[in-house]
Amino acid sequence: MNESLVKQQTIAKEISLTGVGLHTGKEVTITFKPAPENHGYKFVRTDLEGKPVIEADANFVVNTQRGTNLEKNGVKIQTSEHVLAALVGLEVDNCILEINASEPPIMDGSSKFFVEAIEKAGIVQQEAQREEYVVTEVISYLDEKTGSEIIVMPAEEYQVTTMVDFGTKVLGTQNASLNKISDFKNEIANARTFSFLHEIEMLLENGLIKGGDLNNAIVYVDKELSDSTMEKLRTAFGKDSISVKPNGILDNLTLHYPNEAARHKLLDVIGDLALVGTRIRGKVIANKPGHHVNTQFAKKLSKMIKIESRNKIPKFDINQPPVKDVNEIMAMLPHRPPFLLVDKIMEMTDTSVVGLKNVTMNEPFFVGHFPGAPVMPGVLIVEAMAQTGGILALSTVPDPENYLTFFMKINNVKFKQQVNPGDTLIFKLELITPIRRGIVHMQGNAYANGKLVTEAELMAQMVKTKNL
Repeated sequence: MNESLVKQQTIAKEISLTGVGLHTGKEVTITFKPAPENHGYKFVRTDLEGKPVIEADANFVVNTQRGTNLEKNGVKIQTSEHVLAALVGLEVDNCILEINASEPPIMDGSSKFFVEAIEKAGIVQQEAQREEYVVTEVISYLDEKTGSEIIVMPAEEYQVTTMVDFGTKVLGTQNASLNKISDFKNEIANARTFSFLHEIEMLLENGLIKGGDLNNAIVYVDKELSDSTMEKLRTAFGKDSISVKPNGILDNLTLHYPNEAARHKLLDVIGDLALVGTRIRGKVIANKPGHHVNTQFAKKLSKMIKIESRNKIPKFDINQPPVKDVNEIMAMLPHRPPFLLVDKIMEMTDTSVVGLKNVTMNEPFFVGHFPGAPVMPGVLIVEAMAQTGGILALSTVPDPENYLTFFMKINNVKFKQQVNPGDTLIFKLELITPIRRGIVHMQGNAYANGKLVTEAELMAQMVKTKNL
């Protein structure tokens, strides 16, 4: 993870679009609303009691038939990809998506109308910096059953290339590329969804595409049209006549690009990878992409980002003098060796502090704690985190030497790795809530050897010694 120099963005005001749901055939309205910093994308089902919220999260993907479908606590959002692609393509980071049905309107089968609505609402900058995942090595996912594969490799910005091959003469092999996300509106947004005739027949027979017509899907004719099929299509699409164009698609539709199918697949990739929940700085190459392989890759990437974020060690220049050395620490804390467990304070802001301890074999606790295989006691790691947090807390009062800090509670403690002699422990403590009435509530993480070793939620109270 990396904090970029770019600020987060949301929309300036709410705006609504009304259309027909592709699968239900019913009228549906989606409303885009401004959202606070670090909110991300969240769908709100306004037609259901309690207006349940479904986050745009890869872990909520339950089905990828005819679109990317999310479900949380039994509440569903269908075909989310075109809306999400529009938000990513316009670099909107935070947005509330209120919807009065299970699926957004299909519109013309692209992201064009969503892009236009978002631009009409306006895009505004927020204060928080945008976080992005900087790709440093090739990450891949292969669906061995279909041969579909997605990889992402290091690049200076977010780029996407799709390669499409359905093994049919009418469509053939197509490629599409997006080298700058700023080109999404002009090069990708109006690429419409497509299907093959044999799929359309199956969907119509099973009542699965009630909102479809020839204006929101390109239909590639991959089989000979019988009279009965022609009649079914005329009835389904409400047309007096239907024919096949020389380029192999049904009439009443003109392709925007010769490679519109590949461009739409690229649009789908962008929409599906929005479910990662973090901007990506890297080049995505998708060979025969589809919603299943896209979302499986999104789940893999999301998990990797979460692990790396948890293991992220605070960076500091060890050649710079510490903010506080051990003598300055002892001037603030009542602890003394062997119970003083912090050697240096490397960084400190109004809301966070980073401390360091070099763990040596000379530590007195190693004498009795697994002397044959010395391991630093977990409770002492928690105590060391608390001492580091105590420095931050006591720095808020003018006379820290007249205060003591006492634990009130410790929650969600997890020990993930051993700490052994020779390790360097780095502690990072961040305020969960502002300090009020001497109550200090902090999230503490301890790192060693490039990994998170301990985490805990700590609460303490600062008390003046004269009151003891």
